[in-house]
This record gives sequence, structure tokens and C-alpha cells, in this order.
Amino acid sequence: MILSILRAETYVASLIPRIIPRRVLPVLLGIFASTPMLQAQQINGEATVNKETVQELLRRIEQLEAADKELRERVAQLEKAKPLDARDATAPSSAATETEKTHHRTTQDSVTPAPGQVAVSPTTPPAAQRETTAPERIDPNSTLLNMRGFGDYSVAGRTQKGTTTPVSLGQIDLFITSDISDRFRFLTDLVFEKGTGNDFEEDLERVLLEYTHSDYFRLSVGRDHTAIGYYNLAFRHSSWWQTATGRPYLFLFEDEGGILPGHIVGASASGQIPSGPLGLHYIAEVGNGRAATPGAEPVQNFVDENNHKAVNINIFSRPDGVPGLQVGFSAYRDLLTPPNSARIQETILNTYAVFARSKFEWLNEGLLIRHVPQGLPHVFNTSGFYTQIAQAFGPFRPYLRYQYVNAPDNEPVFLPIYNVSVGLQHGPSVGLRYDLGESVAAKLQYDYTNLRRVQGINQQAFSQLALQFTFAF
Repeated sequence: MILSILRAETYVASLIPRIIPRRVLPVLLGIFASTPMLQAQQINGEATVNKETVQELLRRIEQLEAADKELRERVAQLEKAKPLDARDATAPSSAATETEKTHHRTTQDSVTPAPGQVAVSPTTPPAAQRETTAPERIDPNSTLLNMRGFGDYSVAGRTQKGTTTPVSLGQIDLFITSDISDRFRFLTDLVFEKGTGNDFEEDLERVLLEYTHSDYFRLSVGRDHTAIGYYNLAFRHSSWWQTATGRPYLFLFEDEGGILPGHIVGASASGQIPSGPLGLHYIAEVGNGRAATPGAEPVQNFVDENNHKAVNINIFSRPDGVPGLQVGFSAYRDLLTPPNSARIQETILNTYAVFARSKFEWLNEGLLIRHVPQGLPHVFNTSGFYTQIAQAFGPFRPYLRYQYVNAPDNEPVFLPIYNVSVGLQHGPSVGLRYDLGESVAAKLQYDYTNLRRVQGINQQAFSQLALQFTFAF
């Protein structure tokens, strides 16, 4: 009987080299745990029970091996069927690993990359992935929200009468994206900024669902920045993206006293135009124009004042022979319907030429805004331009900007509807940006603005000195 026990133990031990490689260690432990029971049974004279137990354990091992083989085959099938989902689930977030050159995929080909930007946008998928005919699948591991943040603080003082020297909290911008699938993407700019008085208010400055078919056609729907010219697309809401402390006067947003429709709610198509070394691109958009009711929210998010939609087209070239050069023009058209007043046809023409590399930028942009009230023979033309040049020397980036805008005294839109005095304004700005690190920068800027005429009211020129700290997180 003792010999039988030894034979049984020797037989079980012979199974160990075959079981361990197949990851059935728990079963092996069960075998050792059952050995005392076998010994007790054999001591009582029941040797046949030992053989039956070993056979049962062997059958159980074979079942586990078969299940493991089936599972491996199933995993291999899933990996072949869903390579994109597997890669998305393991790839690191682009918001934390890449260097930003544009803010989102819809306008990824619409602007020349600005220096010092931080990545928040994934790259365009390879052609083999874009042309797949498999239905879109939602992978919960690849649709997680990616978030980046930007903000600034500043102190500024000016010589204009009636002004003070405040320390100001700037905008806090939360840029949130989610790759829903290989072709669909969601993004939003949630901005906390100055509201009425000294209160903060939150604005969804951009809310977009984007679809990418190929390099030649991308579609986005929702609220976006209007593709008028260059600056409105190249530089978003946070001052982190800009070399200077603020935007040129012509491209201020609506809630900052701007005279352009800086946002549009609708649909936009963009992409490349087959043109060889010319590198032509297009952006075409349609949506709600700017509100023409005095005191109303300028961006018509939910209701349009009329059935006429604003349309805009932007065509530009990035020639292969001159990296960093971008030349283009845009044309915007809308119908304004102010209450108790004649309808006004609005046309905005823009042309620009920019040269931007990592250490050097030269931005040039000109505008013509035409307002034509129906039933009146007069046409009101407002012209303006800016030029800005900057050169980096290590962490230091000195820059110079000159801007100009000239509106007629009796302009029927800016003051009566937008409550913005324009008139004739021009002057230089000179400043220095110093990058304290990869995510923090300080800017010191001096502005001189000549106000020879502001809607017919003569005012004196004024100066301003501003210190700003801007950061990304």
C-alpha cells in the first residue's frame, strides 16, 4: 500500500512540468492539498479511489487547457478585427505628449503653426485607416476626455482719463477633447472670464463635433471661431498662444468690444485642394451671423434674427518651397436686420500674408468692412490693418506691432448697434515676452494709441503699460 502511495505521488509530480507553463498553478496547489486525503484513503484499503481522483484531476486540467486555447484564439481574432481600438486604448493622450501647432483638427490645415504652442490635437489618421469600410465602433477606453488648461494674470495702467490701474484675473480656458472614433471627434473651449462688474462668467466659446473623411474633406458642426482671415483661427482665447499680451484691435472678440463676428454657429467644411507645390487649402462655412439687436447676445447660439445665413470662404496657400509662409484671403457675407431700421448688407473682405517659424514671425493682415443699408445710396467702408514682427533669442522674444482702423463718423452699425466707438485709431505697440519655462511666460508691453477721431468726438492719445503672466496647465 505504501508502494502505491509512492507511485501515485511520483505520477502526480510528473505532471508539474506540463501544468506550470500553462498557468494552472491553482490546480497544482489543489493536487498537493489532496495528497493527505489520498493517503488516508489508501491506509483504509481503498487504493482505487486514488486512481479515480488523479484521473478526475487530469480531465479537469485538459478542460482548462482547452478553455485557455479557445480564449487565446478569440483574443487573436479580436486583435485582427479591431487594430484601431487596440491602439487607441493603449496610446498616450496627445494632449499631454505632443507639441501644439493648431488647436483642433478642423482648422489643422487652416493656419500656419504659431511658435510656442502646446499640443491638444491628434494627428490625421493614415490613409489606410481612413479608407476602412468597417462600421464605426465606440471603445470606452478611447473616448475618455482629454483636458488642457490655460490662464493669465495681468496688471496694466493707462494715461487715459477716468481709468485706474487694476490687477486683473484674465481668462481661464479649459480645452476639452474626446476622440469618439477614428473619424469623429468632440472638442470644446470652456472659458471663465470677466462678466458684469467684478463677477466671473462662463462661456462655451467653441462646441464642435468634427468628422474627418480625408485630408481633402473635414466637416464640423457647432459653434466655432469664424474663419475670417488668419488671426482668428491661428490664436484662440488664451493669451498663451499669442506673442503679445492681447489681440489686435480688429480681431477683438465680441464681448471685448470687437467689431467683427468672431464666432459662428453652423457648419464648416475644410481641407486641402489638389495643387501640388502650391499647397492650397480651403475653409467654407455657413451659419448664424452676428445679432443686430442693440444689447442682445452677439453670438446667436439658439435663435437667428432672420432666415438669411452668414456665409464665409477662406482660401490660402502654403507653398512647399517656403516653409512657414501662408498667403490667403477670405470673404464674409451676411444680412443685418436691426429693429425699426433698414436692413444692412454686410461684406467683410480680408487678405493676409504671414511668415511664422519657431523663432521668427511676421504677421500682416488687412480688412475692409462694407455696410450697405437697403434703400440708401451711401456705402460705409471701414478699413484697417495690423503688422507684427517678432524674433526669439533663447527664452526672450522682443516684438513690435502697428495697427490701424478707420471708420466713418456716421457708421450705422458699430456705435448704434454694437455700442463700440471706432472712428480713427492707430499706433504702435512694443513688448518683450520671456518664457520662464515650458508652461509659464511673462510679457511686458507698451502701447501708444492715437485717437484723432472716435465717432466724431475728438479725444487725446493715450499710453498704456501692461505686465502679464500667462501659463498652461
